[in-house]
Parts: sequence; C-alpha cells; structure tokens
Amino acid sequence: TMEHFLEVVGSQEFVLLPVEEMEKLLTSDDINVPDEETVVTSLLSWVGHDPFTRQRHLSSLLAHIRLPLLQPQFLVDLESNPLLRDSVECQRLLMEGMKYHLLPQRRPLLQSPRTRPRKATVGAMFAVGGMDASKGATSIEQYCLRRDSWKQVATMSGRRLQFGVAVLDGRLYVVGGRDGLKTLNTVECYNPHSKTWSVMPPMSTHRHGLGVAVLEGPMYAVGGHDGWSYLSTVERWDPQARQWSFVASMATPRSTVGVAVLNRKLYAVGGRDGSSCLRSVECFDPHTNRWTSCAPMAKRRGGVGVATWHGFLYAIGGHDAPASSLASRLSDCVERYDPQTDVWTAVAPMSISRDAVGVCLLGDRLYAVGGYDGQVYLSTVEAYDPQTNEWTQVAPLCLGRAGACVVAVRL
Repeated sequence: TMEHFLEVVGSQEFVLLPVEEMEKLLTSDDINVPDEETVVTSLLSWVGHDPFTRQRHLSSLLAHIRLPLLQPQFLVDLESNPLLRDSVECQRLLMEGMKYHLLPQRRPLLQSPRTRPRKATVGAMFAVGGMDASKGATSIEQYCLRRDSWKQVATMSGRRLQFGVAVLDGRLYVVGGRDGLKTLNTVECYNPHSKTWSVMPPMSTHRHGLGVAVLEGPMYAVGGHDGWSYLSTVERWDPQARQWSFVASMATPRSTVGVAVLNRKLYAVGGRDGSSCLRSVECFDPHTNRWTSCAPMAKRRGGVGVATWHGFLYAIGGHDAPASSLASRLSDCVERYDPQTDVWTAVAPMSISRDAVGVCLLGDRLYAVGGYDGQVYLSTVEAYDPQTNEWTQVAPLCLGRAGACVVAVRL
C-alpha cells in the first residue's frame, strides 16, 4: 500500500478502508506520494464517501497531514471546504499551516512532526564526480531517501575535478573545474529526466575550486583558481539571455570556497587565498552589486561544505592549512551562522573528519557526502538533524569520493 499509494487511492477499496488503516497510512513517512496535496485530497475523498460516520474522525486524521508543507493557495482553499469549515480543531490546524508561510523567520521555532516532509516528496540528491582512488570519478550517483540507497544514474561526458554544480529549472549545470593541469571554463548541463547532456556557453574565466549557486534566477560562479592565480572575480549566468557577465568582485580571492544562498544574498565562506586557509566570510547583494564582510568563522576552512536550513548557514568540514603544511588538520567540526545576529556557533561535529565534503539539504536534514579523511576517499554519508543537533549514518555511496558536488533536485 505504501509503495503503490496512488493506485490504491484510485481504487474502490480505498474508500472502504477502516479508520485505523487510514490513520496508519497518513502517519507514515514512507508512503509513495509526489506531494502532500495528494495526501489531503485522498483523506477528503475518504471522508466524503461516508461523511455521516467519518466526519468525527476528520480532525484527528487531519493532524497527521503535513499542513505547513502545503502550498499557501491550497491551504486557503481548504479553509472554506464544507467538510472542514465548521470544525474548530480543523481550522486551528489550518491556521498552524498558514502561520508557517506567514512567518518564515520563525520556522525554526515552529518545527513539529507536521513540518517533516514525507520521504517521497523531497526529490532526489545527486552526487556528481569528484576525486577517487583512480584520480577522478566521472559517475553521477542518485540517492533515494525513501529506500535509503544510492545508485549510479549517469556518467559525466569528460573528466573534471574541483568543478561546481547548481540546479536551474530541474537541470544540473556542471561548471568549470580542471582536467589534470588544464583549468576549464566549459559548462555542461544534465537533464535527469531525459538523462541527456548538452553543452552551454562557457564562462569568460577558466576556474577550478570555484563555488556555484543560483540566486533569484541567475547562476553565479564565484572565485576559484585559473591555473595561475587565486580569483576574487565573480560571473553571473543569465538563463534568459543565455550569457555570462561579470558582477562585483569579492574583497578576498578564494579557491575551494563554499557558496550558498540565504535570505536573497549569496555567501562565500572560507576557502584558500594561496598562503593560507580563510576564516573570513562575505556576502553579495545582487540589488546593490556589493559584497559585505560578515563575522568570520572560528576555524579556518578550505574545502568547506556549506548549506542552509531555515535562516541559518552551516559550514561543514574542510582543512585548516594547505596540504603542503605539516600542521594541516582536517575538520569534523560544524559551525552555524545566524545572519540576524552575525554570529557563528559550533554545533554537533560529524562522526569523522571530512575534507572536500559534499553538502546538501534534502528534506529537513543536511547531508555530508564522502570527502577525504587524510587516508582514503570516503564513501560514508551522514545526515544532520538541526532540530535534535545530531548526526546519523545513512547508506554509503557506491564509490568513495572527495570533492563531489552534491545537489537536491525535485524530480
């Protein structure tokens, strides 16, 4: 029933299910649905089949629906639904869902079992390329949360290391990097639906060790190294005009930089400037075309993984000095940045040190994927729950790798 939920809902047997069975389905994280709207619609059709006897169960069953995760428009329409209109408890639950949309800055405080997405609704996580024991992985692996498993789904068309990946319109853009000693400016695009590659216009600058992210439509390629020197320059890809142009440069050159988007700004975290790894952080506002410095991290971090969750920015793993330095240490520690207070705080460390770790938000957890522990290219993956401040192991990659680019895609 869990696996084939959509077929079950469409069948005559579904509306005849006893209330206990219905409750079991609605509480499950594992039902195979594309979105939460599907679940509400199925509940309403079940109640509608026999409203006289089932109406009294509606509020207790609605409490198992992840109402805060519904589209706001859908919530508003539910409010006036005749089945829900006259129940005080149903209206209270709907209001809880609406508050989640009205007060995004309070979301960390509004977490509950109803804000945890079902596994099938979060999309898939992709781990693209990276460095492995054979000097360069070209495989792309896809993680399914519901099955807790990885599988290889594609191969990159050429070998590249220290590249960047971002998701635009459900496609993976693979940007820059290096092939051996040759630094690249080329861009390729992978469509996970058709499993096909296409070549996109190249950047103006050859870059490896760059960071890539999408902010309000355009994609940004930040910093890196061009084969000769460390870069502070930043290029922006306009998907409408299909061209690259320069925006304001960072204050500091940064290679192996962590880049993420938070509150409509682009953050560049740590990295290396040649002589040392950096603690410094700066953020870019596209409306003023200016970079501003933020509070520095407690630790210097090159090869850092970054991601955001409900108004916070996380910096994960990395190394604190170039590998040539004998004092270089790899990091298991994790710091969280609050842009409201401009303060970094240490949170729970990972189970092991991971340099060049791939980091991504999938559902309501942050995933640390692979990396290098000083001896081996890691296949292990761990997930961080910001609500409990705990890391747990999940299924490992098929192939150990460091410097993989890890992104989530709604399929």
